[in-house]
Amino acid sequence: MIQRIGVIGAGQMGGGIAHVCALKGFQVKLIDVDASHIEKGIQTIAGNMDRQIGRGMIKPEDKDAALRRIETGVEYDIFGDCDLVIEAAVENEQVKREIFKKLCPVLQPTALIATNTSSISVTRLASVTDRPGRFMGMHFMNPVPLMQLVELIRGIATEEETFRTIRDLTIKLGKVPANAEDFPAFIVNRILLPMINEAVYALYEGVGNVESIDTAMRLGANHPMGPLQLADFIGLDTCLSVMQVLYEGLADSKYRPCPLLVKYVEAGWIGRKAGRGFYDYSGERPMPTR
Repeated sequence: MIQRIGVIGAGQMGGGIAHVCALKGFQVKLIDVDASHIEKGIQTIAGNMDRQIGRGMIKPEDKDAALRRIETGVEYDIFGDCDLVIEAAVENEQVKREIFKKLCPVLQPTALIATNTSSISVTRLASVTDRPGRFMGMHFMNPVPLMQLVELIRGIATEEETFRTIRDLTIKLGKVPANAEDFPAFIVNRILLPMINEAVYALYEGVGNVESIDTAMRLGANHPMGPLQLADFIGLDTCLSVMQVLYEGLADSKYRPCPLLVKYVEAGWIGRKAGRGFYDYSGERPMPTR
């Protein structure tokens, strides 16, 4: 039975996972590379809970109790008594591999590990751990407190008991599980990211400008936000990483990352978190950059 949950990474995804787990009554251990990242993560969690209070989704006392359940640190030792640790670091396979090598020695033998990867092979990540049978993918959607779906991905060695335990936890967190096979980018990003990449190609080739492409997809396909606005929200670096995984993993030219996407990432224009992507966020309202 899972009672104590560790989370690695206090950014957009890790912070959101810690937020949801703490609100549902779980004890949470949250770490990041340094104290400043942790502090920023906790501030974001508190701010997002305030928004939930404003919308009548939770009560002020729920927020206070949830924040008390989150213990923070910068060392892996904090996970010594955890029943499950969820890795939510940057979408980079080498970084994740290094994390698992540091994590495994401090865990109880019975502890489960989940990765929040949005595209990388779960089987391959599991192979660097000492417990591939107790390892699987648990891909939350962004923003975690609002999005209902969690993709559950079994690696080739994932045991049935591990899968059932994580599925039960997903439901306890108020989320809807969707089972995905361990193929590059799973379900959501296998479909979503090529659409975003195609929108960047449309911009690159001059089919439309940023505003016209986003307006067309919002009003013509009834999408809640345009694909370029969504790319900025996800992070262009993450979009590029997923497209590279698809291109390399499936060896199909239709997944080739658009050169303009590569150029934006090289410039550091990686979306809202950097203040600039396909939109400039420095003013009162976002302004298209092309």
